[in-house]
Amino acid sequence: MSLACRILASFLLIFILSARGTDIFKYQGILNENITLDIPNQQPDDVDDIQWFKDKIRIARVFAGIVRDQQTGYKVLINGPLVIKRLQRSDHSTFKIDIYNKNGQLTFTRTFNLMVLERVSKPEISLNCTNTILTCKVTNGTDPKLKLYQGQKFIKDGQKVIEYKWTTQKNVLFKCTATNKVSEETSVADLKCPEKGPDIYLIIGICGGGVLFLLFVALLILYISKRRKAHRRSDAELEIRAHRMTSEERSQKPHQIPASGPQNPATSQPPPPPSHRPKAHGHRPPPPGHRVQHPHQNQQQKRPLPPPGTQARQQKGPPLPRPRVQPKPPRGASENS
Repeated sequence: MSLACRILASFLLIFILSARGTDIFKYQGILNENITLDIPNQQPDDVDDIQWFKDKIRIARVFAGIVRDQQTGYKVLINGPLVIKRLQRSDHSTFKIDIYNKNGQLTFTRTFNLMVLERVSKPEISLNCTNTILTCKVTNGTDPKLKLYQGQKFIKDGQKVIEYKWTTQKNVLFKCTATNKVSEETSVADLKCPEKGPDIYLIIGICGGGVLFLLFVALLILYISKRRKAHRRSDAELEIRAHRMTSEERSQKPHQIPASGPQNPATSQPPPPPSHRPKAHGHRPPPPGHRVQHPHQNQQQKRPLPPPGTQARQQKGPPLPRPRVQPKPPRGASENS
């Protein structure tokens, strides 16, 4: 075979190998877990330089069997595979490996599309007894899918939340399953609505209203009792003042009565006997229907009447002397004279 044919055959072989090495592989990793990007075994004699790239940025290198330029969170093995520690959402990217021989020729290359997925959480099953709606939901997970079963019978499916109207009152076993590409979780619940009892809010409202009513009645009674005590005190003070006034009037009245008016000396002296009575010459007797008014009688009639309260108090003191009334002279004696 000529030299030109050999050169052409070698170029074709390199092209075929490079074409095979440029295949794109899809990898799926789990969040917060490790993953290894593996490659086919390489002959140690043909490998001199291994380089790993993330979005065209070199993150690790093995040159002449020595690890170099290795970034944090990554670990490259001597034979070429790359280990990514505790996958993060930022690792959702494209990775590439290039392998060179001792002559500096590219002998192998491969690209990896890495997808970081989160595991689904355990689904939660709940029942609202007011409207009899059953709910199954999942909180965590990448692209979750839910399926609801009643016993072994499939009922409904959904993405993150499933709601189902439950019409029967019997105890039923429900199963809810959450899945995605990297995980699966299942929950089972035996649901039953409790029997309706007394409304706790109604009971609390009634008790609170009763307490407020009792408090109002107690305050009303206290207010009335205070008003009564105030009236009693005012009445007692009025009685004490009236008693003081009456006692003062009693102590002052006996001293004022003798000096109230001068007594007629003629009324205090006893009248003379009829035989020694002086005869008035030329005195005519009054007509039969006319009575003689004496001076002391006029004084008694002109004297104003005391008020009823003072009269009762004056009677309690020493008795006053009453004036004597002179007897009328007989008609015969007057005519003879």
